[in-house]
Amino acid sequence: MNDLAPLLTPEGRALLDEVRDTDPARELAVATRLRRDHPAELVSAALGQARLRQRAVAKFGAEDAARMFFTPNGVEQSTRHSVAAYRAERLRTAGVRSVADLCCGIGGDAIALARAGIRVLAVDRDPRAAAAARANAEALGLAGLIEVREADVTEVDTAGYDAVFVDPARRSSKRGRIFDPEAYSPPLSWAVGAALKAPRAAALKIAPGIPHEAVPAEAEAEWISDGGDVKEAVLWFGTAPGTVRATLLPGPRTLVSRGLPDPEVRPVGRYLYEPDGAVIRSHLVAEVAEPLDGGLIDPTIAYVTSDALRGTPFATAYEITDVLPFNVKKLKALLREREVGVLTVKKRGSAVEPEELRRKALPKPHGTAPVTVFLTRVAGAPTMLLGHPVR
Repeated sequence: MNDLAPLLTPEGRALLDEVRDTDPARELAVATRLRRDHPAELVSAALGQARLRQRAVAKFGAEDAARMFFTPNGVEQSTRHSVAAYRAERLRTAGVRSVADLCCGIGGDAIALARAGIRVLAVDRDPRAAAAARANAEALGLAGLIEVREADVTEVDTAGYDAVFVDPARRSSKRGRIFDPEAYSPPLSWAVGAALKAPRAAALKIAPGIPHEAVPAEAEAEWISDGGDVKEAVLWFGTAPGTVRATLLPGPRTLVSRGLPDPEVRPVGRYLYEPDGAVIRSHLVAEVAEPLDGGLIDPTIAYVTSDALRGTPFATAYEITDVLPFNVKKLKALLREREVGVLTVKKRGSAVEPEELRRKALPKPHGTAPVTVFLTRVAGAPTMLLGHPVR
């Protein structure tokens, strides 16, 4: 699996086609059969690559994933295609025609950039990742726009490129996920220095949990979610320094900071709005609350309450039927009385685990009615809010 070369031969490609849709439960039987006619190492590599391609469908789509080549880390750490395409389009509309993609991994972002018509230098020091990026550029017909180079990104001259994109490693084999930006590989400070040298623009992909105080003054900070899940934060250079935005995909739908003060705290109203995670990470809850005539249920909780029902793409609305002090027995009795069969538990500001509450409060369905329970705090007190999404 670590060496792609055998899979790029005619025999390897034919074997990949043969094992493409192999059910993991049948791998042993398939491997036993194929080893009669093919080297055992090649069969193992093909089956391993088939597993990676199946996992990659969620990020790259079935058509691309079936043709691409992956490493285990590449599947885990590569950018979802929708996010990469959005970022590439931002660079294209900024007039960027060439990008140095540093820490390119298996080439997911390079592919999106090339499909936007941008010439790409894709660099990674991991020989397996670089080999996969090169194979992917060829497999998708983009080799004319993507040059792959195996090198230390800190030693690459990017002077001939309009823009720089840096996706530093935020995991290590020993420490797992890395939270300190200066412990990234390469460190955030180096990436910022590289970005500031770019003639037209630059984008640095960072963890969405980065503290706002760590964002350089020269950067625009954008938090991106896809289908409601926060995927990443991006520091943009050469765009709008000091701007903070939340972008929701598909769309895109973008909310930009207007420097509003925190909403006031008020009693729970008829409706509860749950802001998208990108809105919360970007500290733009006030920008969502203002057009809803909303306030907060607690000064430390990002739930917006209002008596007005107004549409917004940046939050999900729920109609609240009950506001109760936290009490499992009372909740269990209420669910039985209302013949609840489907219980959705959400939490913010509560130590209770949703699965634990679901098991205790609804050990078996009492009917078919659905209910959503929010475990949270209202004015500092542990509280349960019961309701249902507004369609």
